[in-house]
Amino acid sequence: MRDRNKLVIWPAYIDKNRSRSQGRIISRKSSVGEPTLTEIEKAALKLGLNPEVEKEKSYPRSWWEKSGRVLIDNTAPKTQLSRKIAAAIKEIRA
Repeated sequence: MRDRNKLVIWPAYIDKNRSRSQGRIISRKSSVGEPTLTEIEKAALKLGLNPEVEKEKSYPRSWWEKSGRVLIDNTAPKTQLSRKIAAAIKEIRA
């Protein structure tokens, strides 16, 4: 059963190395290279989005990879939150 107050963030959404057709939803300029679940979780915690990590999930467009996903609070549109998470990951990496 889906939780209506949560959004799913797949690493593919903010991965600079993926194309739009492979699942990236933000621009290459604002995305990061190969984000990990722990980086996404730390960024979401930093933004106060109450992340929940599900490691054994597979992104539907690449069902053979167990990339995992992060559930966050639905406080804004998904693309806007994805940009904020990518920016926070850039800050963490710097």
